[in-house]
Amino acid sequence: MDSRFLAGDIGGTKTRLALVEVAGAQVGIVHEASFPSGEYATFGALLDEFLATVQSPSHAAFGIAGPVQGRAVQTTNLPWHIDADELQARFGFSCTLLNDLEATASGIPALNEADLLTLQTGAPDACGNAAVIAAGTGLGEAGLYWDGRRHQPFATEGGHASFCASDELEMTFFLYLQRQFGHVSWERVVSGMGLLSLYHFLCMYRHAEVPQWLLDEMQSGDAAAAISNAALAGKDALCVETLQRFVRLYGAEAGNLALKTMSRGGLYLGGGIAPKILPLLRDGAFIEAFLNKGRMRPLLEAMPVRVILNDRAALLGAALRAEQLAREGA
Repeated sequence: MDSRFLAGDIGGTKTRLALVEVAGAQVGIVHEASFPSGEYATFGALLDEFLATVQSPSHAAFGIAGPVQGRAVQTTNLPWHIDADELQARFGFSCTLLNDLEATASGIPALNEADLLTLQTGAPDACGNAAVIAAGTGLGEAGLYWDGRRHQPFATEGGHASFCASDELEMTFFLYLQRQFGHVSWERVVSGMGLLSLYHFLCMYRHAEVPQWLLDEMQSGDAAAAISNAALAGKDALCVETLQRFVRLYGAEAGNLALKTMSRGGLYLGGGIAPKILPLLRDGAFIEAFLNKGRMRPLLEAMPVRVILNDRAALLGAALRAEQLAREGA
């Protein structure tokens, strides 16, 4: 069996590809490259560029931000249609596609303690289903079914379920978004674009103007990151309020997911945002929102809650899936 595999983590903002070696649950990266997804008309064009620098392996797996149907996917935040059979015919490797959050869930066995930060310890004998929620460009959610011996990851599109407000301010925010988009999903709220929408809404709600220095930073780079950085530095009160409210909304939806998947084995926070806002995630507001489910609070208190600090979790999961594909002779 080939000892090297091609793994990919395909997101709306960035695509990361790697040639890897797998031994058990351990993944070694031989060669890796990142690409700005939006600069390529197709995934095939991007893959051509990567494979020009390495020898193509016999098996590949790609985690993709979008709903995988059969062996194809239309990406959610990119104009790409990716078909595994077409990739196989063009590049000559056996190929499988995973939803990006399924890939992240699949990568958890490859993580070590240094890759995880505990927000809630949970019960010492915690065991059972688990789940992953990941806010980044969008909002991804996945489950891990416990079959009695190991976790079996599965994809969901739970981030596109309907948002539910919990107080008057959030109801007004909901109506603000509804006028723009019609359907308001949790992804419209708990994501990079959600953070930006929340800030602009609070400016209107509080009758405040965006400071010129912040406007300049938002226009010259990642606007959501500019708001988040200003909040963490305490430079702007409205940015602080935005991020605090964002964290509570994140916790509320994480609690929703944990209940729906009965995640007695734990809830994991993946994605690009969580590791960047650790001080706010650790101050208690996230966990309080996570637990605020009435009579279900004791159930949620028993669930471990951890942040995935390793931003290659989805890539590692794709690598493990490629190795499984080879081992099973697919």
